[in-house]
Amino acid sequence: MPRPLAFKRENDVPEDPQIGVVLGSIPIMFLSTAIVLFTALSAAVAAPVPRSLYGRALPTPIAASTARTYLSELTVAVDSNSPAYSRDRFKTWDTISGTCDTRETVLKRDGTNVVTDSSCKSVSGNWVSPYDGVPTTLASDLDIDHLVPLKEAWISGARDWTDAQREALANDLTRPQLVAVTDNLNQSKGDRDPAQWMPPLASFQCTYARAWVQVKKFYALTVDTAEKSALEKILDGC
Repeated sequence: MPRPLAFKRENDVPEDPQIGVVLGSIPIMFLSTAIVLFTALSAAVAAPVPRSLYGRALPTPIAASTARTYLSELTVAVDSNSPAYSRDRFKTWDTISGTCDTRETVLKRDGTNVVTDSSCKSVSGNWVSPYDGVPTTLASDLDIDHLVPLKEAWISGARDWTDAQREALANDLTRPQLVAVTDNLNQSKGDRDPAQWMPPLASFQCTYARAWVQVKKFYALTVDTAEKSALEKILDGC
């Protein structure tokens, strides 16, 4: 016959060896189970993306030491949007091979297990956006970001180029200028420079700054004072 619950004082927690100590009306053994399940779920959600899902991503940028040297050599000038920027002055996307254009080439480069159809459109694969570490299996979730935005290029020198030169920048697969990233993050970046926007994934910010300087140096683009200061700060921490 079960013995009755024993109470030592008015505010004591009731006790029974068959059900364990109770906390209010919830047995601690049930509460413990809930905590274990919650901890396991949290660990699963926060688990890092397997490295096997990462593709090659953008071409490896110059070293930080080289980037610091290049940055010191860039011309510092006030940005100019005269004449006014027009996206139409930068032709995209070029045909790279067969039916594959620049966008599809970057998607195949930056993903793993990428399958394309007869028109070279990516129909399946695995991608991880380097700006935020977010994985996806849908190419439609991705934008191809111009690391140095086209308007930024325009106001820092490309306004004086030929259309062919602008097209070369907009489709450049050799420099670290094109990368597949989460679409809404790319849209939030817009045409902002490193003084105004950096990738939220801190571990990628050094790579981003190195790539930015490499592209600006190669194309002889200028930097403004705030942009240069932001890049110096990032590169000094690389």
